[in-house]
Amino acid sequence: MTRVLVIGAGGMLGQDLMDVLSPVNLQGLTRADLDATDQSAVLEACGGFDVLVNTAAYTAVDDAESNEAVAFSVNAEGARNVALAAKAHQARLIHLSTDYVFDGEATTPYPVDAPTNPLSVYGASKLAGEQAITDAYPEGSIIARTSWLYGQHGSSFPRTILQAGLSLDHLDVVRDQMGQPTWTRDVAHMISALIASPVDHGIFHATNSGQASWFEFARKLFRLAGWDDKRIAPTTASEFPRPAPRPSWSVLDHSEWQAHRLPPPRNWEEALEDAWESGLSSFAASDSAL
Repeated sequence: MTRVLVIGAGGMLGQDLMDVLSPVNLQGLTRADLDATDQSAVLEACGGFDVLVNTAAYTAVDDAESNEAVAFSVNAEGARNVALAAKAHQARLIHLSTDYVFDGEATTPYPVDAPTNPLSVYGASKLAGEQAITDAYPEGSIIARTSWLYGQHGSSFPRTILQAGLSLDHLDVVRDQMGQPTWTRDVAHMISALIASPVDHGIFHATNSGQASWFEFARKLFRLAGWDDKRIAPTTASEFPRPAPRPSWSVLDHSEWQAHRLPPPRNWEEALEDAWESGLSSFAASDSAL
């Protein structure tokens, strides 16, 4: 039986991975269990596994702008440590990356080999992690880029919007940023498919398919909750300035899945409807905890 280690098992995606991958010989390590920046600890922890799934990351996008050293330590050096450990133990590595490696200037879905040009410290640190992995262990590493993640665990756009909808009569939501709302459970199934496949290296875009703005995403959530979606009004990103710039276009191409005869990602609306029935609806309940 394939032995799988999930690094970052306590995160939003990590928790879904631990559930979806439960039929395999599985172990998970949270941030408290393993510091990815400790090279010797990572090397020791990764022994005895056939596949390493690395979801550990510094994901505070805005905070990264003023904590560059910490972001690069976790997202670049940490990724390199895991890659070196995978190589030492001859394990396959599946490393989670992000759409923030792109600048958002495209108008068609980004292929996996599109030129990268991150706008933020977070995006630059994640790209440095991709490059460190490619340098250290190109023959055994898969990079899975994802974006606009939401799930039952942790903070997410649906949780924020639905909790706001409980108390506010009117919400302004950005309409000039496009992306692919992506359910963490679907990403976990994509990673499961990669583990079961003979693929041992390359880049995949692990997002749900289709595209939407944050405004369209929010309106869909309100409709699922049975609320009047006219309570949501469109606005622009310039009205909500943040420390870290965001790509205005985060739509990723999925050709690699079909090229490797793997199931292509499903549409974001279908995934969101399933996520709603699987527990996301609790965020719209007045007694839901933040």
